[in-house]
Amino acid sequence: MNEPVVVDAKGLSCPQPILETRKALSKVEEGTVEVLVDTVTSRENVARFARNKGWNVTLEDHGDWHKVILTR
Repeated sequence: MNEPVVVDAKGLSCPQPILETRKALSKVEEGTVEVLVDTVTSRENVARFARNKGWNVTLEDHGDWHKVILTR
């Protein structure tokens, strides 16, 4: 199993987390991409974007940051 691709988008304002996620997803046809964000808005926007692109989304809250796990 391949290691997940990790996108650290903490501290970035929208739409930057989505742009970074799109860049990562364009390089991965299947597998796991983990996107780290530090706002609920970014978490929800990244999750919605990924679902619209056909990825399965799992959300993890880690106190002051969030992990959006995308799998396909």
